[in-house]
Amino acid sequence: MPPTQQKDYYGALGVKKTATPEEIRKAFRKLARKYHPDVNPGDKKSEEKFKEISEANDILSDEKKRKIYDQFGFYSDQIDPAAAEAAARQGAGRGGQGVPIDFGGFDFSDFASGAGAPQQEASSGAGWGGFRDIFSGIFSQGERQQQGPQPGTDLEYQVNVDFWTAIRGGTTRLQIQKQEICPTCKGKASTGGAHTCPECHGSGQVTQMGGRMKFNIQCPRCGGSGKVQNACPTCHGQGTVHRTESLEFRIKPGTRDGQRIRLAGKGNAGTHNGPAGDLYLIIRTGSHPVFTRQGDDIHITAPISVTEAALGAKIEVPTIDGRAQLKIPPGTQSGQKLRMRERGVPSATRDGARGDQIVTVEIVVPQVRDERSKEILREFAKLNSEDPREQMWAKV
Repeated sequence: MPPTQQKDYYGALGVKKTATPEEIRKAFRKLARKYHPDVNPGDKKSEEKFKEISEANDILSDEKKRKIYDQFGFYSDQIDPAAAEAAARQGAGRGGQGVPIDFGGFDFSDFASGAGAPQQEASSGAGWGGFRDIFSGIFSQGERQQQGPQPGTDLEYQVNVDFWTAIRGGTTRLQIQKQEICPTCKGKASTGGAHTCPECHGSGQVTQMGGRMKFNIQCPRCGGSGKVQNACPTCHGQGTVHRTESLEFRIKPGTRDGQRIRLAGKGNAGTHNGPAGDLYLIIRTGSHPVFTRQGDDIHITAPISVTEAALGAKIEVPTIDGRAQLKIPPGTQSGQKLRMRERGVPSATRDGARGDQIVTVEIVVPQVRDERSKEILREFAKLNSEDPREQMWAKV
């Protein structure tokens, strides 16, 4: 749809600016029945009136088009709806004044016809080139001036701790890079008193040209106040400075690999009196040559002899608390897992809870070298003649 000149669409339909979509629809239907060309054949005035109310209904019945029309007093497809919303928000923040735009002496029909542009551009709609960019740039520029308190960003660091520290707990240190409040300006980003803005000379507005359009916009340097302050020489107007901090923190007993620890307020400092961010530590735990940790459980592999497996026995195995006895039931098979309850890692999340230790037994077959041992094993085989592969063959 080509851009339109400023028209009173609400007046055309006979409704108020606060009219609901249903009220607009009813008003249009009532007028359409009155001025429709089929009802008034050959009546040029009725035909023009019908076109007028149809155009008004097209704009006001579409939520996005209506927002643009309400903000600027006219509608164009080249205006980004987001720019209109930004302008509306900015206007509400200044008591409804909006962005000061001077359309004086501007002929919108020139844009519709592509005047001032090459013929091929006019026919393709390129005569509007940059119109959307002009509006978007102005409103985004105004939005950038809203300098309220800004919270600091969060930081995340990976921390490597050894196997025993993760299980038993302890303290560790870490060097981090972060933004801190500037010690010179105390986060205000400026020092000294205010002086007249050299950009707008104290008026708070500057003029920007876009083709044949003239815009009086809020000064981007002073934010419309007409005054600027000297940027802090230490932080160069940022309000924060970078520095390295040595941080000591506590590791709880039972901390797991990959666990995320949050240190509130230890992240980057906020600006304009905004709160500091948080620091998140990702724990990576070390390994052990004997113990393998899975959650709060400890896993080990313990070798046993043939006679211990066959007859049963009590053996000593290592735990994270020291030596402990483990009962081997008679007839234990290689690879069988035996559970030692509450011999694992204390839970970091459940007070008083503790994991188990899982022992996988591995039968060690002896190297038989003397004839006497061989003779005993042959006699054993005669007394125990069951075929260990019998169940396998039954399944084939």
